[in-house]
Amino acid sequence: MHVHVQHTSGEAKFWLEPAVELAVNHGLSKQRLNVALQLILEHEHEIREAWQAHFGR
Repeated sequence: MHVHVQHTSGEAKFWLEPAVELAVNHGLSKQRLNVALQLILEHEHEIREAWQAHFGR
């Protein structure tokens, strides 16, 4: 399970399992990565529910 984040300056992929962590970064600054990570952690439950609804897992 993972989530992609995008910004005009780049994009990144974060794993959600076994723990939330950065998988790949293409151009995002550390500041933008930290903002993305905080948003993922704040909305982790919603992201997981949406993933399961979409992929049926």
